[in-house]
Amino acid sequence: MKKMFATVALVFASTMTFAAGGANVHLEHMSPDLDDKASLQRGLQVYTNYCAGCHEMKYARYERAANDLGIPHDLFEQNLLPADKKIGELMTNSMNADDAAQWFGATPPDLTLEARLRGPDWVYTYLKSFYEDESRPWGVNNTVFPSVGMPNVLEHLQGVRHMTCAQAPALDEHGKPKFDTLTGDVLTEEQCNVVVQKTAGQLSEEEFDQLAYDVTNFLVYVAEPSRQEAESLGIKVLLFIVLFGIFAYLLNKEFWREIH
Repeated sequence: MKKMFATVALVFASTMTFAAGGANVHLEHMSPDLDDKASLQRGLQVYTNYCAGCHEMKYARYERAANDLGIPHDLFEQNLLPADKKIGELMTNSMNADDAAQWFGATPPDLTLEARLRGPDWVYTYLKSFYEDESRPWGVNNTVFPSVGMPNVLEHLQGVRHMTCAQAPALDEHGKPKFDTLTGDVLTEEQCNVVVQKTAGQLSEEEFDQLAYDVTNFLVYVAEPSRQEAESLGIKVLLFIVLFGIFAYLLNKEFWREIH
């Protein structure tokens, strides 16, 4: 029994530590729009060109994505489907898991449910938060995912960024400045920010923001492809319940009219 409580406490503590660590990172907000087919199509294109070689989506099918995103099968097969795949197959790749773990330190995660696991804000901010770090094997790091093992495959589009640090007022958990109890002076701490450096990249900042939005939007769709259908059906069910409730009320009133 003691071991069970100890295990539960350890898991809870680990969860709280993860949550606390994530709370220190500012996540940019993005609002997914699954009605924007053009955005979803662009997101699929970026995933196919830059992500699919390492990251699988083994719980999604090419055909379902083509149908939902309004892409004709012939165009999908010509431009987006890998040469060794058929349109009805799952979105997997041929990368060996053991080789991937050796190259990157860990097997690249499957992205099918990434947006549900991390949240759209996390994915969107992560894509924009790579910076130059020569101490890392791939020469880059990420403010949202420190010590990331993934190279910045979008660097030529975004441009090279680096981390700059400066002294700033230290803040407590309420966001108010901390003071030295002896001198009354405001305490300071080193804070770092990611800024653009060296090259501007092929895309402007606004264009790259749109690219990150499109990829995140697509990942939100893949994580729950039936979401729009479920929402549409839910509205119909609620309307039916309201309509049925009206008739049920009138019928009940008619049954009890003479009794009262």
